[in-house]
Amino acid sequence: MTEVYYEDIKVGDEYKSGNGRTITDVDNIWFTLLTNNANQIHFNTDYTAKNYSGDPFNGRLVVNGMLTIAVVVGLTVEYTSKNGFMLGIDSVKYKHPVFAGDTLYANVEVIDKRESNSKKGFGIIKIKTIGYNQKSEGVIEMIRTFMIPMKGSKW
Repeated sequence: MTEVYYEDIKVGDEYKSGNGRTITDVDNIWFTLLTNNANQIHFNTDYTAKNYSGDPFNGRLVVNGMLTIAVVVGLTVEYTSKNGFMLGIDSVKYKHPVFAGDTLYANVEVIDKRESNSKKGFGIIKIKTIGYNQKSEGVIEMIRTFMIPMKGSKW
């Protein structure tokens, strides 16, 4: 796909990630420890077996929610913000836990756009993003806002 500019994106546009990303225990443990998250539900199988043995966890490590956000956002960048930068993420809702072995995909709908008030030649795009797993179960929803240039503009 070519560069994406403000003019290329319209309210109501929808995009689906062309690729999925399978999450592994190594991804989850590495990310959790790298980010100093001390919640053992992400990296201690003995702990999860003893404390989260029932449904839906069944003693399994739960994928770190911030990793879920990062992967789902990353799956959509090619179609949305690869030519810009993120301003914020709002209204994050975790709908279903993610476990090692789950493959994540993402859908995006453009819900708002406007020209930037502070940076001439740039626009602000707001998108609703839904991440789902290989079983088509929604795992996360969020609203993401990013700034991208208009054609011919540079920072």
